Amino acid sequence: MSTTKVRRLGTDRPPTRASRLMRNKWAGTAGLLIALLAPFVDATPYALSIMTSAAIAVMLAAGLNIVVGYCGLLDLGYVAFFAVGAYTSGVLATRFDLPLLATVPIVIVVTVIAGIIIGAPTLRLRSDYLAIVTLGFGEIIRITANNLDVTGGPSGIYGIPHLVENKVLFYYVTVIVVSLAVLGAARLGRSRLGRAWRFVREDEDAAEAMGVHTYRVKLAAYIAGAVWGGLAGVLFASQLSAISPGSFTFLQSALVLMAVVLGGMGSMPGVVIGAVVISLLPEVLRGLADYRFLLFGILLIIVMLLRPQGLWPARSKEVS
Repeated sequence: MSTTKVRRLGTDRPPTRASRLMRNKWAGTAGLLIALLAPFVDATPYALSIMTSAAIAVMLAAGLNIVVGYCGLLDLGYVAFFAVGAYTSGVLATRFDLPLLATVPIVIVVTVIAGIIIGAPTLRLRSDYLAIVTLGFGEIIRITANNLDVTGGPSGIYGIPHLVENKVLFYYVTVIVVSLAVLGAARLGRSRLGRAWRFVREDEDAAEAMGVHTYRVKLAAYIAGAVWGGLAGVLFASQLSAISPGSFTFLQSALVLMAVVLGGMGSMPGVVIGAVVISLLPEVLRGLADYRFLLFGILLIIVMLLRPQGLWPARSKEVS
């Protein structure tokens, strides 16, 4: 009886304004509306480029959130799938004159295969060992692209056609694709497979004892994250119309992981906010010249100290 009273006292506190905002089902719609109205505020080429890059970062963070946030797999080489998607679409578009849209099904197949090849031998490892191996695979993909003729070597691939020539229209296409990707990732998190991912994240041994095939579940998360990363690579190649190995360094993986941690691991709204902050904050601080990255790092440290659970932490819906 006393336990019940304590539990009720702990949960019956009046919600704060921030918690009410986080529980508001219209928060996602409001965010999408802001993204759609942004070009009406500033439609200069520079602003559109920054906003498009932020949207692509959101898609990358949503994909990594499946791996890290939902399933608890520390992946330090996620940029590998970003590179696989970008290079696959770039090679097919430039060498075989395929429209970029026609390369999307092939990119999905190739990223699934890449996810299986990379994930199958590594996902039997855990924690730090898994992180080190995924970091190595990320570097292997970059170095391979740097040394192959088909990928253009250090010079990369140029002349990749745009999905849409008009920059404003391409921004809207990117926002729509990213919105569908975020919605799909969120629904995956609420599915039966998503619950299995959370069980594996909380206690892999207990999940396996309860009948969850942990290896298959982890591989499914890894493949799903690979597909999201590959599709983001297609958008990236279309945006810049040129890619090179220098675009897929470990720093990119670290920034995407930082967005997931900053926003709140396992929380899709938080991950979206984290990706937007990581993308836009350096540009906001651009006027500080050489000091902007120093201030950027200090601000991130302060935020993580004040909000260690993330800007928009995930709320468990499991009933005890």
